[in-house]
Amino acid sequence: MEPYVSIIVPVYNAESYLERCIGSVLAQEYKNFELILVDDGSRDTSAAICDKYAAQDERVRVIHKENSGVSDSRNLALEQARGDYLQFLDADDWLTPEATKLFVQCAEKSGCDMVIADFYRVAGENLSHKGDIEKEGLLTREEFANFMMENPADFYYGVLWNKFYRRELVERQKLRMDPAISWCEDFIFNLEYIRHCKTIYALQVPVYYYVKTKGSLVNSQGASINNTIRMKLNVFEYYHQFYKELYDEESYDTIRFQVHKFFVTYAKDGFVPPSLLPGSVKLGQERQSFCLPEAVEGDGLALERYRYRKLWGRYCEVVSLKNDMTLEEVMVLLYLNQGIDIVDAEQLSDLTGLTKRNVGSALQRLGKRGLVKRETVKKEKPEKKEEKKEKQEKREKAEKREKAENRQDGRKRRYVILPEAAPVLYDLEQAESDFMAVRYRNFSEKEKEHYEGSAKKMSENVKNVLRS
Repeated sequence: MEPYVSIIVPVYNAESYLERCIGSVLAQEYKNFELILVDDGSRDTSAAICDKYAAQDERVRVIHKENSGVSDSRNLALEQARGDYLQFLDADDWLTPEATKLFVQCAEKSGCDMVIADFYRVAGENLSHKGDIEKEGLLTREEFANFMMENPADFYYGVLWNKFYRRELVERQKLRMDPAISWCEDFIFNLEYIRHCKTIYALQVPVYYYVKTKGSLVNSQGASINNTIRMKLNVFEYYHQFYKELYDEESYDTIRFQVHKFFVTYAKDGFVPPSLLPGSVKLGQERQSFCLPEAVEGDGLALERYRYRKLWGRYCEVVSLKNDMTLEEVMVLLYLNQGIDIVDAEQLSDLTGLTKRNVGSALQRLGKRGLVKRETVKKEKPEKKEEKKEKQEKREKAEKREKAENRQDGRKRRYVILPEAAPVLYDLEQAESDFMAVRYRNFSEKEKEHYEGSAKKMSENVKNVLRS
């Protein structure tokens, strides 16, 4: 049975962007969740918006309360949460469609205690991809703490919304937000949670849109300067104590200076560069798999093929983000993994629909990464003379296509996938599984069996025509 996820959103005077946030949750590809909206005494129409969605979707639950702050709102939601996992959002932000699904997949596959993901920082019409741990995979608590030590004040480590938590661990350790702290309260919760973790999974796919509109502590919370300084000193001491418990005395002495970096680089969000600078794009252009709205609704074979290609492209794009590859590299690797002897870029271009130039560039990059190589193999023995003339003609045509790739010593070249590509191939298998899950959604087993039988017959019909 699929794990159940509790998605928690504190809400306070968020009417102008709340529907975008809720809509992104309800549009998740992963469906087995509850959405807990905590209305923190909003004075605008936020409460009515929450109630509207609760009336439309049984997965939405609303808690109304007097205004007492975001930490108290999250704690109240934690008391009522029923999920195996916990996920947090801010009401002015939103999720990518695959966010919860990827969190669940990483947590279930690795058995980790927490998943931490990249995100998009949005400023006006621009956004940039933000992460910190450059290699995807499973980390021990100590390895994760070492990464955090290098950039301790980064939002990547401090916030709740790019992370995925096991509720059992939260409840077992009785972890809650401290309402008395209104600066770095998320970071304190994370440090306390990580103290009880064994492993953490770093996901390189950006799954969250963080809108840079939050005000400063003093301006937004009305805190005095003295109280602000006192809170910061308490947070610094907590961070300092976290590392003292993690390392023995001798080891701690070697990292003391790095730990103290937090004292001078306390949490502040980074800058989202303008669109002309590298790494920044216009909002809406961050993903390659664009889709024409009219084509989604239209009928006909051409549009049906277009939708399949775009849906498959969406899942392949996630593979490319996870593995720091271009979409072209992923597509080339996909076709090389189909069990066909491919000897040149022209054949790959025909299979993938990419230009020969793009295919050639992708092959070069895959080769440099040690994922693909070209090897020399013995040329197959010629068929016996008594073979049918039709087979001989087909063989001759195939030999002409090989052109310069055939060598005078009776040998030829072909592309092969190396063992180092196994993690990418695993992700491609998962992408195919996700793609098929969408196609078969709401199918009964009988309907699925009938469709698969019909699809197999249709596939054979197409093969027979192309063979002739």
